[in-house]
Amino acid sequence: MADTLTKKKTKEELDKLYKSTLILWNDDFNTFDFVIECLMKYCKHTIEQAEQCSLIVHYKGKCDVKSGSEKELLPIKNILIDCGLSVTIE
Repeated sequence: MADTLTKKKTKEELDKLYKSTLILWNDDFNTFDFVIECLMKYCKHTIEQAEQCSLIVHYKGKCDVKSGSEKELLPIKNILIDCGLSVTIE
Protein backbone atom coordinates (compact mmCIF):
# COMPACT_ATOMS: atom_id res chain seq x y z
CA MET A 1 0.00 0.00 0.00
CA ALA A 2 2.76 2.46 0.92
CA ASP A 3 4.55 1.63 -2.34
CA THR A 4 1.40 2.51 -4.31
CA LEU A 5 1.04 5.83 -2.46
CA THR A 6 4.70 6.65 -3.10
CA LYS A 7 4.30 5.93 -6.82
CA LYS A 8 1.12 8.00 -6.97
CA LYS A 9 2.74 10.92 -5.15
CA THR A 10 5.82 10.73 -7.38
CA LYS A 11 3.64 10.72 -10.51
CA GLU A 12 1.72 13.77 -9.24
CA GLU A 13 4.99 15.58 -8.54
CA LEU A 14 6.30 14.74 -12.02
CA ASP A 15 3.04 15.83 -13.63
CA LYS A 16 3.29 19.17 -11.85
CA LEU A 17 6.93 19.53 -12.85
CA TYR A 18 6.37 18.75 -16.53
CA LYS A 19 2.84 20.00 -17.18
CA SER A 20 3.16 23.75 -17.11
CA THR A 21 1.49 25.86 -19.75
CA LEU A 22 2.60 29.06 -21.43
CA ILE A 23 -0.42 31.33 -21.80
CA LEU A 24 -0.61 34.24 -24.23
CA TRP A 25 -2.97 37.05 -23.19
CA ASN A 26 -4.78 39.53 -25.41
CA ASP A 27 -3.59 43.11 -25.67
CA ASP A 28 -4.58 46.17 -27.68
CA PHE A 29 -1.27 47.03 -29.30
CA ASN A 30 0.39 43.98 -30.95
CA THR A 31 -0.70 43.17 -34.50
CA PHE A 32 -1.83 39.73 -35.61
CA ASP A 33 1.16 39.48 -37.92
CA PHE A 34 3.61 40.27 -35.13
CA VAL A 35 2.04 37.76 -32.73
CA ILE A 36 2.02 35.08 -35.44
CA GLU A 37 5.67 35.80 -36.24
CA CYS A 38 6.65 35.48 -32.56
CA LEU A 39 4.73 32.24 -32.06
CA MET A 40 6.37 30.71 -35.12
CA LYS A 41 9.86 31.88 -34.20
CA TYR A 42 9.94 31.22 -30.46
CA CYS A 43 7.25 28.57 -29.84
CA LYS A 44 8.01 26.71 -33.08
CA HIS A 45 4.39 26.88 -34.25
CA THR A 46 3.40 26.25 -37.83
CA ILE A 47 1.72 29.18 -39.53
CA GLU A 48 -1.66 27.47 -39.04
CA GLN A 49 -1.06 26.96 -35.31
CA ALA A 50 0.11 30.54 -34.86
CA GLU A 51 -2.86 31.97 -36.76
CA GLN A 52 -5.32 29.88 -34.73
CA CYS A 53 -3.70 30.89 -31.44
CA SER A 54 -3.78 34.57 -32.39
CA LEU A 55 -7.50 34.32 -33.20
CA ILE A 56 -8.25 32.47 -29.97
CA VAL A 57 -6.39 35.14 -27.99
CA HIS A 58 -8.29 37.88 -29.83
CA TYR A 59 -11.74 36.39 -29.23
CA LYS A 60 -11.29 34.55 -25.91
CA GLY A 61 -8.70 36.77 -24.22
CA LYS A 62 -6.06 34.08 -23.81
CA CYS A 63 -4.67 30.90 -25.33
CA ASP A 64 -2.40 28.06 -24.19
CA VAL A 65 0.43 28.34 -26.70
CA LYS A 66 2.95 25.80 -25.38
CA SER A 67 3.16 23.05 -22.76
CA GLY A 68 6.21 21.63 -21.04
CA SER A 69 8.27 21.93 -17.91
CA GLU A 70 8.54 25.31 -16.25
CA LYS A 71 12.28 25.15 -16.87
CA GLU A 72 11.66 24.74 -20.60
CA LEU A 73 8.97 27.44 -20.79
CA LEU A 74 10.67 30.16 -18.74
CA PRO A 75 13.20 31.24 -21.41
CA ILE A 76 10.43 31.36 -24.04
CA LYS A 77 8.26 33.40 -21.69
CA ASN A 78 11.07 35.89 -21.11
CA ILE A 79 11.73 36.28 -24.84
CA LEU A 80 8.04 36.84 -25.59
CA ILE A 81 7.83 39.43 -22.79
CA ASP A 82 10.89 41.17 -24.26
CA CYS A 83 8.99 41.24 -27.58
CA GLY A 84 6.14 43.06 -25.85
CA LEU A 85 3.69 40.16 -25.57
CA SER A 86 1.73 39.41 -22.39
CA VAL A 87 2.47 35.83 -21.30
CA THR A 88 2.35 33.83 -18.09
CA ILE A 89 3.19 30.29 -17.01
CA GLU A 90 0.56 28.29 -15.14
